[in-house]
Amino acid sequence: MKKSMTQEFIDFLVSIIPALLLAFIINYFFIANAVVPTGSMETTIMTGSRLIGNRLAYKFGTLPARKDIVIFKYPDDESVYYVKRIIGVPGDIIEIIPDSESELNLGKDSSDSNIGHIYVNGHPIYEDYLNEDMVVTEYMKFEVPEKSYFCMGDNRNNSFDSRYWKNHFVNEDKIIAKVLFQYWKGFKVFN
Repeated sequence: MKKSMTQEFIDFLVSIIPALLLAFIINYFFIANAVVPTGSMETTIMTGSRLIGNRLAYKFGTLPARKDIVIFKYPDDESVYYVKRIIGVPGDIIEIIPDSESELNLGKDSSDSNIGHIYVNGHPIYEDYLNEDMVVTEYMKFEVPEKSYFCMGDNRNNSFDSRYWKNHFVNEDKIIAKVLFQYWKGFKVFN
């Protein structure tokens, strides 16, 4: 028996609406899908990469941790989403120190060098995910407020991040998701 056009259309809607509703619920409540438009996270995440983040990662008592890669609302314009790495958690003192002023200088003549390091609570952090030394032209110091985070791109020399924003810190409630994996421009899992 031949179905009418109306019946075929109704059958189509009955099958497609639940699928769309399920996709909406998963995307809005469980995962965040993001595209990285700039090179601020290279070489960890390349320009144009697509990421999946876990929206529930920090919802049930787990707090964002140092070195987590997160998707968040940019503090100076919340209509824009950023992807960066957490460097400082609430209560941390972040210092960005040129080598000429740091204990990591180790006797090197760095008078004509602009290389520097990040110190968290007085201790240097070692970041094996960085592709090159960070250029530091001046000493910077930040104290991370309660329920806030200090975030930086892995491509430190080409990243517009917490160091330069008007509002230097990302509020806990503005973090959308913890990045789980990259699925476009290569597959990569992040811890």
